[in-house]
Amino acid sequence: MVRPARPLTLPRPLTLLRLLGLLCLLAALAAPTARAQGPAAAAPHRPVVFVHGYNADPGVWGSLREDLTAAGYPPEDLFAWGYDTSRSVNEELSGQLAAYVEQVRAATGADRVDLVAHSFGSLVTRWYVKYGGGTATVAHWASLAGPNHGTSTAWACALWSQACRDMTPGSYVTGRLAQGDETPGPLAYATWWSNCDEVINPDSSVQLAGAANHPAGCLAHNDLLGDDGVSRGVQAFLNSP
Repeated sequence: MVRPARPLTLPRPLTLLRLLGLLCLLAALAAPTARAQGPAAAAPHRPVVFVHGYNADPGVWGSLREDLTAAGYPPEDLFAWGYDTSRSVNEELSGQLAAYVEQVRAATGADRVDLVAHSFGSLVTRWYVKYGGGTATVAHWASLAGPNHGTSTAWACALWSQACRDMTPGSYVTGRLAQGDETPGPLAYATWWSNCDEVINPDSSVQLAGAANHPAGCLAHNDLLGDDGVSRGVQAFLNSP
């Protein structure tokens, strides 16, 4: 006896709705995983403290500040410290800088800052890092045209200026900074120097053992502050590990 064929049955509407609901649920669960595999969010920038050179003021950083802002730095994370450049590096200025850095850290909540110094400011910031506790509070130290081993042109003002005496070759400040490790601590160091610098003599005074020392080309002493190539180099350095 041949049995009649069973009629073809379609899924009930309720079953289809359940299937669609299950697919939507799986898609929603997978979405966060897909986002996690995408590009990581950019890490926030550390605060930057600019330290100007002898007989200058915070206004010299206008060009570099603009470049960093255009590169994504919030203006409120860029600080320019002003100070009396006739004072002593080790007896007064490094301590004042230490207090300023603590103010920046408190205001921003950052554990470390980056220091960018020009000329005489390089000695002030180095003393703070090496002898004032800065190895625990600074992540990157950058020096533009710094008289790190002294400059003979400082003799021209050494008679009346303690800061100039600090910048002379073989001074107490340059001598102590050269003792032992010139780039102590876990922070990164970089310098930019010019072979046409009319203030730093010899040109090699800028370079430090253990730092990334960058030739800036034939630039006048103050021209390093506004040079595009130096600016790009400083930005890349500050964003390096």
